[in-house]
Amino acid sequence: MELQVIGSGFGRTGTASLKRALETLGFGPCHHMEEVFANPPQVAHWQAVAAGRPVDWREVFAGYRSQIDWPGAHVWRELAAAFPRAKVVHSVRPEESWWKSFDGTIGTLLRTHQDLPLPPHMRDMFDAARKIIGDGTFGGRMADKEAALAAYRRRTEEVLAALPKDRVLVFDVAEGWAPLCAFLGVPVPAEPFPSVNSTEAFWQKVKGGKSLDETARH
Repeated sequence: MELQVIGSGFGRTGTASLKRALETLGFGPCHHMEEVFANPPQVAHWQAVAAGRPVDWREVFAGYRSQIDWPGAHVWRELAAAFPRAKVVHSVRPEESWWKSFDGTIGTLLRTHQDLPLPPHMRDMFDAARKIIGDGTFGGRMADKEAALAAYRRRTEEVLAALPKDRVLVFDVAEGWAPLCAFLGVPVPAEPFPSVNSTEAFWQKVKGGKSLDETARH
């Protein structure tokens, strides 16, 4: 088993919904940040990435057919090279909507995680994610709306410039099954496209005292 689908889009672009959609279509298990939280040995891989050390991508993604969301989206170039037959789904949403969702969830957590009562492996992962996402993706300006939006636009431009057009789908989950299924060459399911992990649900579970891995699963 190896990756057949690579996700290059930022977190909070419907990635939790897209994870479930890909698993419904037969491209599961799908790697996502919640998989790292649920599997503590995964953290060491991403600590290596944050430190600039080489990793074996086939080892990192052993047992997965697809990858969506951070931290994997940070290394989309490396994954596209390591898995040359995989198709790339670049998830997007209207940029103002993305910023509001990102700043109100992931952005806030990465700025405050050291003050939260987290299990050690989750604290370690958030430390690594702060380097990967906060520094690597946003250049240390994660809380700066215009800088973050510039990085958001730049990612789409970079993906489209780097890869053949027939290998990439720029996809908004609001479009539903049709474009995703056409791109992946699979039938459209009868069930509705998944819709999970709203900002309200995210914080309701955090404030309710549940662990962040439980939050990520809904």
